[in-house]
Formats: sequence, C-alpha cells, structure tokens
Amino acid sequence: MGQAKTLTERELKRVLDYISLHRHAARNRAMVMLTYYAGLRVSEVANLKYADVVAADGRIKPEVQLAPEQVKGGHARTVFVSDRLSKELGLYVKTLKRREQEPLPLFRTQKRDGFSPNTLCQHFHWLYQRAGVEGASSHSGRRTFITNLAAKGVSVRVLASLAGHRSIATTQSYIDVNDDQKRRAVELA
Repeated sequence: MGQAKTLTERELKRVLDYISLHRHAARNRAMVMLTYYAGLRVSEVANLKYADVVAADGRIKPEVQLAPEQVKGGHARTVFVSDRLSKELGLYVKTLKRREQEPLPLFRTQKRDGFSPNTLCQHFHWLYQRAGVEGASSHSGRRTFITNLAAKGVSVRVLASLAGHRSIATTQSYIDVNDDQKRRAVELA
C-alpha cells in the first residue's frame, strides 16, 4: 500500500463541505482538523480525553500533553495548538453537553463510547471516500500538515519534533513534492 494522499486546499474543502451536511458535523470536522492543523495520528485523536484539550476554566489549552500510552512508540510528546485549531476545537466543545473535566474521550461514537484507533481509521476512510477524495486515508491530514510546513521552509528537525518522529528520515518520507514547488525552486537558482 502506498503513502496517504496529500490533500489540496480544494480537497480539504470538499471533505469539510461533505462533513457539514451530515450528522456529527462538529465532531467530524474537529477530528479532521486535528490531523490537518496539528499532524496528529488518528490513534492519537482517538485517545484524546476531554481534559487533555480543555482547561478547567473551559478554554482550549494552547498545548496538549500526550502521555506515552496515547502515542505510537510510547514516547510522550507535546502538541502545540494553533489559533486556528483552537477555534475549531472551541466550536466543537461548545456542542458538548458536559462542560467539566472528565476522564471521558473527547470524541465519542453514536453509542457514546470512545472511538478505537481502528474504528476511527475506518471512519476517516469513509469520510474521504464519500466526499469523493480518492486515495485519501486517515493519514492524509498528517501528511498534508508535514508537507505544508516543509513547503513554508520549516526545518526537518522541527517537523520531526512536531510529528513525534524519532528520526528525521521518517519525517522526510512524509514530505510530498509537486511540480509547482519544483518550478518555484528552479527560479531561485
């Protein structure tokens, strides 16, 4: 199986438009945006607890501390929450009935249980497929996050840290290159 598709702005908009027309729109949008704006793995999204993201005063935390058991490879890491992501998460949290910190999953299924990583992976697959974005998977948002930052000149070492990679070689494999980037690059010579 090949790498996940890197999403264009148009494809992301298509997915978000699809999500907006269906049940659980706020939840599904927030989950997609965590992968797109913070580069979270779908398993990390599934493992998020309400208290990981929402402070005692109800505000979205500027940093999310992921414990070793929430992260692939078992290495704790900090996820930085941008202003745009904070806004997205804030809109989602406002839709929840509970406002206090609880040890409950941040994202729950229709049955009120937390998603398993596998179930959420399948959920993302169907969201992308039904939105008509071919080749996209649960890893597409993460890969797009890394690729977009690389295109803006963020160093591979910083990208590796943001992605929670122990090796920059792993991070480099996430970075997609397209013809427009190559055209701009040769103009710099």
